[in-house]
Amino acid sequence: MSDFDLDRFDAVLLDLDGTLVDTLCDFVAVLNRMLSDLPAPFSTAQVSASDVARLVGKGSENLIKAVLTQVLAAQAPSNSAATTNFDALYPLAWRHYQRYYQSINGQFAVVYPGVVQGLQQLRAAGKRLACLTNKPTEFARTLLLAKGLSGFFDQVFGGDAFERRKPDPMPLLKACEALGSQPHRTLMIGDSSNDAQAAHAAGCPVWLVRYGYNHGEPIETVPAQGYLDSLSQLTRVA
Repeated sequence: MSDFDLDRFDAVLLDLDGTLVDTLCDFVAVLNRMLSDLPAPFSTAQVSASDVARLVGKGSENLIKAVLTQVLAAQAPSNSAATTNFDALYPLAWRHYQRYYQSINGQFAVVYPGVVQGLQQLRAAGKRLACLTNKPTEFARTLLLAKGLSGFFDQVFGGDAFERRKPDPMPLLKACEALGSQPHRTLMIGDSSNDAQAAHAAGCPVWLVRYGYNHGEPIETVPAQGYLDSLSQLTRVA
């Protein structure tokens, strides 16, 4: 039996950022505009794509806090006043982030090669599909629509869809319930340890893509049932 045999699964859950769409440049643009609207030392700071690849994946709130913490550590590591400023600035940073992301969402993002072919194969094989991401649901739906991917999915669940988000297993279990599939018959495809940890805890098999972010760490250090170079590999499964 092939490592990528789809017959074992009734449904497939797919992560979004780093799995279906490369959104690093969206995040960089949004975060840098957000920072520019904040007081010093944040207003003079910039984040890079490598910064975002290391920090993204645990939801927007975590990403914003991680970026602010990184700036603070680099520019005011021992300034207690700046630390207080950080706590006060988070709500402002969140509002700027939301505003910029709504206007930028998908503008600099690119669908990874092989994604459309892979999704077509999954639908042709009769699998029920859900996009399961830590990105806010509204942003996820908008991005999928902008990139021509929304029609592949029966359900879209963002990080605000449930009380907890990946790597907690709750989103996967709730998604399985919504799709009417058992966890052991539901495949998770993602790009990070978040996806793998959630899948293991939920009892879902997991395949990981090699081209994603995974917090800047090599993906094959994360235990999984399989590793994909492209979702187009699914089209080669008999």
